[in-house]
Amino acid sequence: VKLLLARDSVDSLENPDTLVNIGKLASKYRHQGRWKEAEELQVRVVDASKRVLGEEHLDTLDDVGRLASIYRHQGRWKEAEELEVQVVEASKRVLGEEHPDTLCSIDNLALVYRHQGRWKEAEELEVQVVEALKRVLGEEHPDTLRSINNLASVYRHQGRWKEAEELAVQVVEASKRVLGEEHPDTLCSIDNLASVYRHQGRWKEAEELEVQVVEASKRVLGEEHPDTLSSIRNLTSVYSHQGRWKEAEELEMQVVEASKSVLGEEHPDTLCSIGNLASTYWHQGRWKEAEELQVQVVEASKRVLGKEHPDTLRSIGNLALTYRHQGRWKDAEELETQVMEARERVLGVEHPDTLRIMVNLASLYWNQGRWKEAEELEVQVMGARERVLGVEHPATLISMANLASIQKKQGRDTEAHELMEGCIRLRTRVLGNDHPITISSSIALSQWTAGKLNVVTTDVRNDT
Repeated sequence: VKLLLARDSVDSLENPDTLVNIGKLASKYRHQGRWKEAEELQVRVVDASKRVLGEEHLDTLDDVGRLASIYRHQGRWKEAEELEVQVVEASKRVLGEEHPDTLCSIDNLALVYRHQGRWKEAEELEVQVVEALKRVLGEEHPDTLRSINNLASVYRHQGRWKEAEELAVQVVEASKRVLGEEHPDTLCSIDNLASVYRHQGRWKEAEELEVQVVEASKRVLGEEHPDTLSSIRNLTSVYSHQGRWKEAEELEMQVVEASKSVLGEEHPDTLCSIGNLASTYWHQGRWKEAEELQVQVVEASKRVLGKEHPDTLRSIGNLALTYRHQGRWKDAEELETQVMEARERVLGVEHPDTLRIMVNLASLYWNQGRWKEAEELEVQVMGARERVLGVEHPATLISMANLASIQKKQGRDTEAHELMEGCIRLRTRVLGNDHPITISSSIALSQWTAGKLNVVTTDVRNDT
């Protein structure tokens, strides 16, 4: 294959066997996280397939879909979307609107929308796919269950916990019946249910499920299989949110070493694991150790993924938080401004990740007493979250609490108290009286009322 590519012969590239071999090499690069090399090969495969087979041949559509997947993994959403739309429209013409392959392509387009924070558009497509698959394949077909899981994920990201949980439970129970309790798809569905619990602060229930998935994955897939390592990462997240840093650290070090061995030192999943370990150091106030790992991740991500890939920008944002906690305000501000501007270009002004870094930058201004600049950003974020996510989404309510805190700091007590009271009412309705975040904001308001002015509720967190 490499010899043929070096010769750059059109005739050789249009040989069906050669195309298959080049496609296999591109797939190998994809699984190694070598996106640029995979892209270079896949572009050539797509071009040759169009010439040899035709633009709407099923194999050509598969090749275009693979190229779209490569763009997705590089965070190039617009290019991915353009290709996915092409595949969807061609599949409808060639195969029909409810053919399983057409529905799979619609699901891939919905995935692109999800990564852009376009939840309503994603939801519309996911509902369409679920209903069609139920008719075509049946309610408990594995593909149907997979699409229901995707719809549950859309609900989860919109803060619609009850709907997400209902679907996730449904998929877990059906997967156990149809596929078996330890089938990889069943384990994935259990993991998704655990994620719903995590986002509701139901740590014990989440932990119980994550431990179950980890143990089963080790038995079924092996201790160092990438899916097993992913499930261990999810368990460490549960430990971290409970402040069980030593347990989290022990597992994260295990995942880092295994990822390096299995996937390579600069594979995106390995870099993610190193970033998680850095986050655990960060939460323990071990700033130098966190910084050392974060710098390593930033530099490797730039090389492997590109300077404006979402994962690269996330790692830069995390490094900025570490600088902030060391009192290195200028360094932190420079990085956070860089990330914000890049996300606005790549993802859009109202993408959830863009809004998150704006909150972090507002917090940086807060820490320096730059109230007006902090307030300006928080107002912008709250308005965008209300439009994109809805008034009752947990992220919107975080912005509301942040803005109330900034108003309080500026002595605008009436505005601050009214806004925080509204936030508490909504949190009680959405999350419940006993959710940690509801309790935290209630305590803050009580202390404000008692005349303790320094209580703050902020959204500052390691952006992982």
